[in-house]
Amino acid sequence: MRKRPFIMVAPNGARRGKADHPALPLTIPEIVTCARDCHAAGAGALHLHVRDGQGQHSLDPGLYAEALADLAETVPDLPVQITTEAAGIYDVAAQYDCLTTLRPAWASIAVRETARDPDLAPKLYAACAEQGTRVQHILYDADDIALLADWQARSIVQPGQDAVLFVLGRYATGQVSAPADLAPFRAALPDVTDWMVCAFGPAEHACLLAAANAGGACRVGFENSLTRGDGTPHANNAASVSDLMRQLEKAVQ
Repeated sequence: MRKRPFIMVAPNGARRGKADHPALPLTIPEIVTCARDCHAAGAGALHLHVRDGQGQHSLDPGLYAEALADLAETVPDLPVQITTEAAGIYDVAAQYDCLTTLRPAWASIAVRETARDPDLAPKLYAACAEQGTRVQHILYDADDIALLADWQARSIVQPGQDAVLFVLGRYATGQVSAPADLAPFRAALPDVTDWMVCAFGPAEHACLLAAANAGGACRVGFENSLTRGDGTPHANNAASVSDLMRQLEKAVQ
């Protein structure tokens, strides 16, 4: 590894709550504090999920706007990527409305979710291009990669919308990933240059080290894993970022 890779932190996700880990941030003040601490620990960007008053996953543009404003005030140097994850709650129209109402600088979009509405998919990507929203495609397997390639060939996905996130372990038994899980993604997209990896389960950091060694960026945090490789829980998201940073620094030396 020649240099430290880019690190994004994903501190909460759409499904976990305080019962999973008491330090998992749910409210906007908690998310802002977590973002500040993770940035200080070495995170270069934040993957943002917001929750409603009941702690449930939300794509409410108003909640997003509030969170983005508070984050910009507290950690102005930390780029923020919003999620458009459906989480079994939202259809593509709701995802499209979130993107076009909020007009965020950066958003993640799962191609398999957008494919639920083939007629709206071209409009969604065109809207992102028109309003300057940077897109990162969420890819879970080779079928998702094939779908993305088809959409690129048919100009559904716009020029410049090339960034991808490889998700390791999301649909594996027990949602447990391994470094070897990266190989099929890299084989299917050998020429991609803007790529990132996240990984589920206790081998999260091992997978991210493998990605960094191959030239990829890393997404770390409680959305994907709560523990070290030995199963010991991280104290919080910043501790996970710090632990990954230490491992990366050793790899760079």
